[in-house]
Amino acid sequence: MSNFLRWCGAGIRPLLILGVLGLVLWATTISSAYQMRLFTIVGIYALLALGYQFIFGHAGALALTQGSFFGVGAYVTGILGSRYGLGGEYTLLLSVALPLALAAIVAAPVLRLDSHYFALATLGIGQVLLLVAIAWQDLTGGSNGLSGIPGLSVLGYEIKKGPGIMIAVWCCVAAGALLSWRITRGLYGAALQISRENPVAAQAIGIDTARLRYATFLLSAMFAGLAGALYAHSIRVVSVEALEFPIMVACLTITVLGGRTHIAGAILGAILIVNLPEWFRVMEKYYLIAYGVALLAAIIVAPYGLIGLLEQWRAKLWPERPAALPEPAALPDKSPVVGQAGTLLEVQDVRKRFGGLKALDGVSFKVAYGEILGLIGPNGSGKTTMLNVITGIYRADTGSVLLNGEAIHEKASFTIAGSGIARTFQNINLVDDMAVLDNVAVARYGFEKAGLSQALGADWHEAAWQRARANAVYLLDALGIAHTASARAGGLAYGIKRKVEIARALALEPSLLLLDEPAAGLNEDEQIDLADRLRTFSRKGLSILVIEHNMPFLMPLAQRIICLDHGVVIAEGTPAEIRANPLVIEAYLGAPEGPQP
Repeated sequence: MSNFLRWCGAGIRPLLILGVLGLVLWATTISSAYQMRLFTIVGIYALLALGYQFIFGHAGALALTQGSFFGVGAYVTGILGSRYGLGGEYTLLLSVALPLALAAIVAAPVLRLDSHYFALATLGIGQVLLLVAIAWQDLTGGSNGLSGIPGLSVLGYEIKKGPGIMIAVWCCVAAGALLSWRITRGLYGAALQISRENPVAAQAIGIDTARLRYATFLLSAMFAGLAGALYAHSIRVVSVEALEFPIMVACLTITVLGGRTHIAGAILGAILIVNLPEWFRVMEKYYLIAYGVALLAAIIVAPYGLIGLLEQWRAKLWPERPAALPEPAALPDKSPVVGQAGTLLEVQDVRKRFGGLKALDGVSFKVAYGEILGLIGPNGSGKTTMLNVITGIYRADTGSVLLNGEAIHEKASFTIAGSGIARTFQNINLVDDMAVLDNVAVARYGFEKAGLSQALGADWHEAAWQRARANAVYLLDALGIAHTASARAGGLAYGIKRKVEIARALALEPSLLLLDEPAAGLNEDEQIDLADRLRTFSRKGLSILVIEHNMPFLMPLAQRIICLDHGVVIAEGTPAEIRANPLVIEAYLGAPEGPQP
């Protein structure tokens, strides 16, 4: 048994293999036409849920259009098959193409919305399509729907009803699972994960989160359209029920029950949702109560899905050995800009208001090449707001921000990150469930030109992901925390998390690094070590802007310091000049308690 587990990688794969074998054995024992039909419906719902996992699971957006795309796919097949006699080579293709086109049209406005507004907008789209199907009787058959839909045939070869269509559906499920696996692994999968967990942090490392949501929305529509087409060919009748909300509820329940990001979860969830009512029918009039109680119990026991629960059990019974780390690979050398004179970043008369509060009131300063600049001030003085304006998280009301003489204050956050500005956050923005190594490696997304086409075309070993992880090992080692590479970020001490976030920022190969309280959570020795490492990066040509309340850490580190108070620059100079400035003493530092050396 131990050899078998070692051969399988001691992961979820042994359970996956057993699950696949169980499905195959189940299919071979089916004898009645009714059971075949149920098993076929399971496959159709599994395919529908696989698509929904893209937008709901991986992108984290509660879209309520999956059932609508399913219904559109079913109606396309119903109309083309029953009225024009077209074969599956046309019905399947067009049933995917029309929901895809519809998703592309509606995505532009609805994907700009967040949270419940997005959900309500997508729900409204479904209701509009339902009303169209009811009203357009000449095309859809209205409330009566369409009948006489032929079975599935491809290039003149008819797939027989019963075992034939069942096998065809499950072949589509297998193909869909493989496609999903290829898309959601590696660098693209890591980008999806950080975009779902922390969109602001994702954009700060150069990931266009809107583009990712758009791609996952289109993918979900394609899978739903194909599932709808297979449904129409299997049932051979299409009515407005295919567009009604219960389909969407079933899809959502399958995804939550099985696991919103697990491929096996879509299949397990579909098996349970389709078969539980059948298994409970022996309870006669109480079967719906039993069905509801069983679903509720499963969700309470496994809030991250049944596959997530199985993974937890597997981790306790057969813990994985940490994989060997890749050999460190250095990032491109920044030495050509060492000693370069002039201004890298220039902030000109920036103002930012939040209602009646002036967060920034005419702030201007410069950061030179290779300089370490400190930014201090009391809480609420506008320090973090300034960093948010520089990185595009906030848009300045007036004023400008120039990088190498080019205006960046109107650019998107991910574009600014790609232009050479990286940052850390006051509140640490790591993905707790992701390994430290992968938290850093995902920042190489833009440099590896990772995207949907790259994910689909990647080889088995995913060279881009391996290069990114090798770069991450190098950066972790440069900050003295390579020993944490295999650990989950959520289990690290606070100070180590700070260094991991700095390593992720450095993975962007920035010319300017913005640090928001990097010494927080570090002891005295760790502060000295971090300061030495930052000086090393600075000597290699990296400019650094540091927000810090810890003066014993900042004063020896910074070459120049700016002090803000109520959104206004009240002082600028060397650390010695700032320490002696009466305005800074009054607003922030306070009077010294005794004689100063």
